[in-house]
Amino acid sequence: MQEKFEQSLIIMKPDALQRNLMGEIISRFERKGLKIIGLKMLDVSDVLIEEHYGHLKDKPFFESIRNYIQSSPVIVMALVGINAVSAIRLVVGPTAGFEADAGSIRGDFSMSKQSNLVHASDSVENGISEVKRFFKDDELFNYKKIDTDFIYSDSK
Repeated sequence: MQEKFEQSLIIMKPDALQRNLMGEIISRFERKGLKIIGLKMLDVSDVLIEEHYGHLKDKPFFESIRNYIQSSPVIVMALVGINAVSAIRLVVGPTAGFEADAGSIRGDFSMSKQSNLVHASDSVENGISEVKRFFKDDELFNYKKIDTDFIYSDSK
């Protein structure tokens, strides 16, 4: 069965920035074999929050999410790889840090549901739309990595 390269968005949230964990987080995705095609720091606007978290807009905790995400800049990263979305979900761990397995980003560094260091796309479709939401076409890079054949072996 031929596997397909997928896109996913990672948001390194304010707690990752404030706790100096960005390098550790990026290196975990790189060590897994995922390719970074976009990376930048930004302040998340109200418009972007409402687009990205629109499905939570009517929830009582929405303002808390807004305040948290806007408490400092975030780092957004676009990643690609074969079965990237499911691989990233394993690296990240479940939403609640106190439920995440040791070895995952949230399992190793988080005890919270909200301050859980990262957002990761939860489906292939959301990966595509979220990357488009946070990156312009000219901010994404298509390049060959010399380690691809070794990482994916017969999966490509």
